[in-house]
Amino acid sequence: MALEWEQVIVDSADPTALGRWWAEALGWVIVGEYPDEYEIRPEKDRVPGLLFVPVPESKTVKNRLHLDFRPEDQEAEVARLIALGARHADVGQGEQSWVTLLDPEGNEFCVLGARHG
Repeated sequence: MALEWEQVIVDSADPTALGRWWAEALGWVIVGEYPDEYEIRPEKDRVPGLLFVPVPESKTVKNRLHLDFRPEDQEAEVARLIALGARHADVGQGEQSWVTLLDPEGNEFCVLGARHG
């Protein structure tokens, strides 16, 4: 039996707004826009994607799962994401080579530094 990773589900207060933010941040395409879900992917027929769904409760604690991204230029990418509306986060990580940010709804993600070795 083989499994294909289809998508990551993101609970959201406003799936459309958050999905659009992530589509712009990642340069991904919108593949589904419905009242109860908003889906983006790297390309129309390429997975995995992100599926944003509405939930009534707001985020209250650190995510148990988060995404890591490794750009060519960490400093430039962090500045770009902050200009889009991300903000710095302190989740107890201390001084590290990565930068922890929050998306507009407070979901943590990390922008990694250069790969060593």
